[in-house]
Amino acid sequence: MAWCENNGIDYIFGLPGTKPLIRKVDEAADIVRTTRAIEDEEVVRGYAEIRHKAGSWNRERRAVARIEATRLGLDIRFVVTSLDFGSAQWIYESLYCARGQAENLIKLHKSQLASDRTSCRSALANQVRLVLHTAAYWLMLTVREAIPKARDLAGAEFSTLRLRLIKIAARVIEMPPASASPSPRPAQKPIYSKACLARSPHLDRDRWGMCPDRPSRSPQRVHNKSNRPRGRETRTTTRASYQTPQNHLQ
Repeated sequence: MAWCENNGIDYIFGLPGTKPLIRKVDEAADIVRTTRAIEDEEVVRGYAEIRHKAGSWNRERRAVARIEATRLGLDIRFVVTSLDFGSAQWIYESLYCARGQAENLIKLHKSQLASDRTSCRSALANQVRLVLHTAAYWLMLTVREAIPKARDLAGAEFSTLRLRLIKIAARVIEMPPASASPSPRPAQKPIYSKACLARSPHLDRDRWGMCPDRPSRSPQRVHNKSNRPRGRETRTTTRASYQTPQNHLQ
């Protein structure tokens, strides 16, 4: 801070809360705490401005306190600045928090858009990759700013926007070529011709009810019950011979 003041540079730095600082804002903190309890609000925020000189400082400086009361308790944050104009609320929200927002955007640019992947050997190639990542950053930032503030995604991170708005899930099913897949055969009403009915009943019909041109290849076993001896029971089988009728349907 002394170096910035000697070189004419204004600054706003975060300041750790100490007991001397907290004692100086006790009155403002009591007002914020009481207001929240009376109005039964979830969050009540207030600001205070004090002059403070730490043990390592060579002079007093301007300090701003942000006091926030919730149902869980009281939270106080401090910043120190060289600016002698502007209200305490303007310094904290418009200047200090804007610096924090810039850090958050840099984090989004680096972690969620992978802009730190500059593994090319050429510096020019890495620069081109960084330009492409920056273009993706502006695209995602424009999409988020176009969302109405009342929506949940208005303050969402880039990874959430990519998952809910940009990514589209698709299921890809590989089908066989049309030439390899046989065309379905239409269902036909079974046709039984006179010649087919005149054939041997041992002939099989195909799945469409049509009478085949050739007899069935499966042999039929016929039990011969004649001439069975009385002493012991035996079973003989003979193969039936089939002959295709001469007057079959051409």
